[in-house]
Amino acid sequence: MNIDIRSALLEDLEPVMRLMRQFAEYEELLDSFEVTVDRLREAVFGDRPVAEMLVAANGETLIGYALFYPCFASFRGQRGLYLEDIYISADHRGRGIGERLLRAVAATAVERGCERIDFQVLEWNQPAIAFYKKLGAVCNDDERHFKFSDAAFRELHAQK
Repeated sequence: MNIDIRSALLEDLEPVMRLMRQFAEYEELLDSFEVTVDRLREAVFGDRPVAEMLVAANGETLIGYALFYPCFASFRGQRGLYLEDIYISADHRGRGIGERLLRAVAATAVERGCERIDFQVLEWNQPAIAFYKKLGAVCNDDERHFKFSDAAFRELHAQK
């Protein structure tokens, strides 16, 4: 098997969407899966892109992807990349492809002068936690993930 890790292309969006749907299903988050090809295209390839993607391809077939964007740790003064998603299709796991994809994200970070990669893992996802820990990642249990979305976001920015 010859796996190629490369930057995503416009024509990769449909296959990436299929992988994203598999990922949402695996994480039991299909009820939150609202992304469309148009929104993904705008986020990655639009006039003002906010994210980037690398893909893992087995010939013409995409088998994985990593979606990431810049971040900054204010107290430490460190530039980084925030890894929003990394996913390898179930039938290709356990072959080192996820590690290769993650190392490619790390290489991108180093090229850009970054000093870290930040990400979140669902508490129950022990295979992912073991994967990251095996590679040296540390977990900060002192922090909690909060977000403003949907009605809370609309209310937050509404003029009063």
